[in-house]
Amino acid sequence: MILTLEWTSDGVRFIDQTKLPLEESYVLATSYEQVADVIVTMVVRGAPAIGVSAAMGVALGAKQTAAKTTEEFAPEFERICARLAGTRPTAVNLFWAIDRMKALFAKLRGASASLADVQKALLDEALTMYDQDIADCKAIGQHGGPLMPEEGGVLTHCNAGALATCGYGTALGVIRGAVEAGKQVHVYADETRPFLQGARLTAWELMEDGIPTTVICDNMSASLMRQGKIQAVVVGADRIAANGDAANKIGTYSVAILAKEHGIPFYVAAPWSTIDRATLTGDAIPIEERSAVEVTHHGGKQLTPHGVGICNPAFDVTPAKYITGIITERGVLRAPYEESLRVMESSLVEAAR
Repeated sequence: MILTLEWTSDGVRFIDQTKLPLEESYVLATSYEQVADVIVTMVVRGAPAIGVSAAMGVALGAKQTAAKTTEEFAPEFERICARLAGTRPTAVNLFWAIDRMKALFAKLRGASASLADVQKALLDEALTMYDQDIADCKAIGQHGGPLMPEEGGVLTHCNAGALATCGYGTALGVIRGAVEAGKQVHVYADETRPFLQGARLTAWELMEDGIPTTVICDNMSASLMRQGKIQAVVVGADRIAANGDAANKIGTYSVAILAKEHGIPFYVAAPWSTIDRATLTGDAIPIEERSAVEVTHHGGKQLTPHGVGICNPAFDVTPAKYITGIITERGVLRAPYEESLRVMESSLVEAAR
């Protein structure tokens, strides 16, 4: 399994996704500030992986503090959380993970736990999130695999695979689940401009697994759909609103519209932590605007005229009406999503009693 990130005695080790697919190298973040930089520069990316990375960053900051007591560490803990929370605004898993670490710290502080106990507990929590993410992705694959065609083309946009999670993947987890069940699928990977996550990362991942893959330019999907080469679309998400609207990498919305027009099922695969019940609709999802250089340059070479205006939103929002189903580790949600979310949440609460 691809190790997207891992905790080591020296810090948090990341595969450098900016160097893939031609160079497999690693970055060691030895401070929480370096973990934050790794997230911002997209050495690590993908909502689930960002969330666990932030949790490990909090644990690393706690480990390295010069404070002597939990009370002395408390203001620094807040600064660490604030720095990591400020890295990328759209991925709700980031805030979910940090809030989980905050809740644990508050509990331990209230119990007058020693700083050593706090440090251990924060690290244990981050490692638990890591293990749980892999288990959740495999469950997503089990729920989503049966929804894929027995044979034929499956289109995906961006990278929602092992590299976007702690392992196995969400959208690519669904594809892996289908392949493991014996289905003969051929993946069409949108290149995903401007950062080329599909061409660089999805293609590399799937080739490592021996899954047949073809990279296409972002403007080719309609033509392939018309030719009957695409039987399903599955993508990931960085935030899902309470009504089922889903934010994913820019270009996903247009793929969803095309799938609807051609009668092709369009699935979103994401862990439950990506669902933001506090955000009622996609209109309220903050969209990250990234550097113009990602559009104006590629491989150090300028592609555009000097001074031209650049628009570079990292994500767009696909309205729920275009989504056939939302695949989670708990099962598959169907429209109306407000109702299916409520029912699934209620059944889980009931089962826990």
